[in-house]
Amino acid sequence: MKLSIDQSDLMDAAQRLVQAARAAGADAADVVASTGVSLSADVRDGKVEESERAEGDDITLRVFCGRRIASVSSNAFQEMETLAERAVAMAKAAPEDPFATLVPADELATEFADLDLVDPATVDALALAERARAAEAAALAVKGVTKSGGASASWRLGGLVLATSNGFCGSHLVSRHGVSATAIAGDGTAMERDYDFDSRTYLTDLDAAEAIGQQAGARAVARVNPRKLSTRTADIVYEPRVARSLLGHFAGAINGAAIARGTSFLKDRIGESIFSSEITITDDPTRPRGPASRQFDGEGRPARPLTLVENGVLTQWLLDTATASELGLQSNGRASRGGAGPSPGATNMTLHPGNMSQAELLKDIGTGLLVTDLIGHGVNGVTGDYSRGASGFWIEDGEIAYPVSEITLAGNLTGMFAGLVAGSDLDTRSAFAVPSLLVRGITIAGQ
Repeated sequence: MKLSIDQSDLMDAAQRLVQAARAAGADAADVVASTGVSLSADVRDGKVEESERAEGDDITLRVFCGRRIASVSSNAFQEMETLAERAVAMAKAAPEDPFATLVPADELATEFADLDLVDPATVDALALAERARAAEAAALAVKGVTKSGGASASWRLGGLVLATSNGFCGSHLVSRHGVSATAIAGDGTAMERDYDFDSRTYLTDLDAAEAIGQQAGARAVARVNPRKLSTRTADIVYEPRVARSLLGHFAGAINGAAIARGTSFLKDRIGESIFSSEITITDDPTRPRGPASRQFDGEGRPARPLTLVENGVLTQWLLDTATASELGLQSNGRASRGGAGPSPGATNMTLHPGNMSQAELLKDIGTGLLVTDLIGHGVNGVTGDYSRGASGFWIEDGEIAYPVSEITLAGNLTGMFAGLVAGSDLDTRSAFAVPSLLVRGITIAGQ
């Protein structure tokens, strides 16, 4: 498969649009052009329910007229002059933005490391369908599984180009393979479902479809006949795939945009201990084959690793040029690009593992809860108040005793972070890599 427009054509289109913007009267401009192609196959009961191929191109122009800015987007690469004239007219009518500007030329990336982000393996719809069938068959083969919730396999290749009027032009390509399966166990009103998945840059790094299906089936069977809990306070362990939500809440709280608005519960905590001294959190866009790796950020700054929490101490915000300027700081190259313009965001964020396995964490709490699923988004970013629906397994004497459901976890992220203990089972399937996490003294609201 080939992209609908190759990287050289994409770079040429971006540079021509920058030139058109300058010719239309813009003082400065930048362009983000992206293209992608994807394939997916969805299977249920051994039959292909849907096989989809999608292609898309998009180009976004941002222009500066003094301190006034405007952005326009199009998927028509031929209408350069019209797009540029429209953007300049919009900018001249816009209010001034004292913080928006291009990155100075001497701070732009000039070297681009090979991060091994493109898998040369060929992919077709038939191979994806067979991969999905294998995952589903393995799930159905698990004793106690009564029905398939479906399985899917996917592949995507995406390209991006950033060009600026002060001389930057960079591009990158990224591939991604994925497999998932959902299994249903039990009958009637007592049915339970669960899933498993994997997503990787290279097909050879992807877990076997059969292993994914088997794990989905085993997880569904384990959830059958859940009990309800009475309201109580207990220590809990989040398994890695739900623990990453805690890292997501942390990433939102240190986002420069939230800090500048004063809407983060961590806004006054830079340089303070917010975790135990055992916790380190990094953000590394240069990780080879990483799910969010990149050679430059959304404004053209070099991609560089960043330590956000060192020995429990918060050391950095996530900053792009505008939020850094508003806060009187220097950007640390965390601009993401999408929509009208750049905004700060994380890349490959990792909460580094500790020394205890998940089993050892359960032994440590003795009696408590292993959380395997979360529902809803009840987190207040301003206060840190936390409330999420959950299900999982009650722990007695450090061992799984029985499944539980229809409970709510309540606490405050400030206290939850302060007592966090990291396990050793780091899960690297997504951009937020985390191990199992132990959190002390959470309120469990039940019946």
